[in-house]
Amino acid sequence: MKKNKTEQSASNHLKIIPLGGLEQIGMNITAFEYEDSIIVVDCGLSFPEDDMLGVDLVIPDITYLKDNADRLKGFFITHGHEDHIGAIPYVFKEISCPIYSTKLTNGLIEHKLEEHKMLTSVKRKVVKYGQHINAGQFRVEFIKTNHSIQDAAALAIYSPAGIVVHTGDFKVDYTPVFGDAIDLQRFGEIGKKGVLALMCDSTNAERPGFTASEKSVGKTIDGIFADNSTSRIIIATFASNVDRVQQIINSADKYGRKVCVEGRSMVNTIKTASELGYLHVPDNTLIDIDEMKAYPDEKTAIITTGSQGESMAALSRMASGTHKKIQIKPGDTIVFSSHPIPGNEKAVSNIINSLINRGANVIMQDVHVSGHACEEEIKLIYSLVRPKFAIPVHGEVKHLYAQAQIAESLGWDTNHIKILRSGDVLELSNDDEEAKITGHVHTGAIMVDGIGVGDVGNIVIRDRQKLAEDGIIIVVLTIAGGTGEVLAGPDIVSRGFVYVRDSEDLMESARAVLNDTMDSLSQNNITDWNKIKQEIKDNLGDFVWHETQRRPMIMPIIMEV
Repeated sequence: MKKNKTEQSASNHLKIIPLGGLEQIGMNITAFEYEDSIIVVDCGLSFPEDDMLGVDLVIPDITYLKDNADRLKGFFITHGHEDHIGAIPYVFKEISCPIYSTKLTNGLIEHKLEEHKMLTSVKRKVVKYGQHINAGQFRVEFIKTNHSIQDAAALAIYSPAGIVVHTGDFKVDYTPVFGDAIDLQRFGEIGKKGVLALMCDSTNAERPGFTASEKSVGKTIDGIFADNSTSRIIIATFASNVDRVQQIINSADKYGRKVCVEGRSMVNTIKTASELGYLHVPDNTLIDIDEMKAYPDEKTAIITTGSQGESMAALSRMASGTHKKIQIKPGDTIVFSSHPIPGNEKAVSNIINSLINRGANVIMQDVHVSGHACEEEIKLIYSLVRPKFAIPVHGEVKHLYAQAQIAESLGWDTNHIKILRSGDVLELSNDDEEAKITGHVHTGAIMVDGIGVGDVGNIVIRDRQKLAEDGIIIVVLTIAGGTGEVLAGPDIVSRGFVYVRDSEDLMESARAVLNDTMDSLSQNNITDWNKIKQEIKDNLGDFVWHETQRRPMIMPIIMEV
């Protein structure tokens, strides 16, 4: 897809190329290209699927951006959630250009870069709402929106081909906990200029009506504190939901409780938000986890991570009894201030059951509101912006199609609604009556496991799945160099296949199969190691399948003396 200068100048079309974030929740990253300029909106990660065994994070494949690095003019970040900023430290080890974001978003990005020792090597600029940034052929304006984290922004992307409005993740909240309401007036003003395309958040497109204000949760939290005055209160929520944390702290202070924060991501976010003035904590309210024992339970509250059932999060360790400093007691009140993300329901249910078994009172109802726009808010944005083309973004396929139906109900025809897949190259301009997909670029998911980036691929994942499902059999034997005579073994070691002490007959039969295999190889004068290993795998594999209907991984180890 890399073009020479002549080809670039011959086109007057804007190209929109999603490199992730479609067909899934997370890993949001989209490139905008006009002639010799490329800008990128967001740089997020996603969390591993259940079948990605051992994988910690998933980040987008940015091969296209690396191939066109000389044309990159900047990354523009809509807000500070992991699915929009989490891949920045990994991506910026491969490329170099400025990052533009609002104050809190920049603070969270800086914390990530500092952890990766990249703070001095990545250029960053804090942008205010209404400010315009020139980047090659583009000019980008940040517009105030509301979301479940402060300082969220929509982007108006001006190009010679027309204006694109990208909402980022948003909701319409007239009574936000912090700051001002969404700047609907500016959406309307830009709409009057004539907007080429609207790229609108689809996450809640299936839900009718309006998303409730974040302040409504504060009333519920206040009621929980009032109704549970004799017990310790533990509230689990998203680390990034600073407004939720603010309301919990407000209620704790009102009822004379000290607050302990537990979970690394929660501690980091609260520290950053407090330093930048987005979180106001009354003096002497926060205490360290080691100070809790100095206060009675009814005078403490704990804000923790783990609302999604993550196995290593603080609440999960409390529920399993493996947390080093906090033990769940009978009578504790545990509040889940979030809804399970699709796919996490079972993990959350397991945590709840464990907490109840330990005598805790668990509260889930009405302690959360979404940060994403529902159907009527999406209609409002369409009505204000009046784009020529509708391009649903942020969500699984069903969410994108739900927004497409909303656009149709408002009068857009199918020629002016475009549902993209990651890697599609969409070309459009104000002169077009139809937006066309003209190509496809390489995209994909790169898995991060520990400090390894990209060294775990599909083959490794398949091996891990096989090990998890059927275990492994290791065959060890020593042969004489040159002659191929078996001097020791074959010995069998198994893990995750059968319990050896209860399966001695099976193991003896397996050894007999191996002895017969080695005798046959010796009679045919076969000494090639690869051939020996393959025969061991084939013959032992057939035997094990016949006896157990299982296919463990078989790993021959040959030593030559």
